[in-house]
Amino acid sequence: MARVLIVDDAAFMRMMIKDILEKNGYDVVGEASNGLKGVELYKSEKPDIVTMDITMPEMDGIEAVKAIKAFDPAAKVIMCSAMGQQTMVMDAIRAGAKDFIVKPFQADRVLEAIKKVLG
Repeated sequence: MARVLIVDDAAFMRMMIKDILEKNGYDVVGEASNGLKGVELYKSEKPDIVTMDITMPEMDGIEAVKAIKAFDPAAKVIMCSAMGQQTMVMDAIRAGAKDFIVKPFQADRVLEAIKKVLG
């Protein structure tokens, strides 16, 4: 069972992703409300995959991806973006993110991205 870390500053969004994942057999090992906490949790929990919001306080998703990839070059991160954040999504992919999903989340797209990135 794949272990997932959810990083998003909106509790509602974290709850939505967690619900989709747990209903489909994934183990949510942590939730973080900003990039800084996300990086700390990545280091302590060593999840198989991370869903990472782009726009967050303290440390945005792009900086968090860079920090996670510096710690673990094999890290698997999927970005979560709102419509119209294409430029930031491209920055995140360049920083090492493997895929992205667009809000509002569609369960099948979330699961498809996770399966694809986990291989």
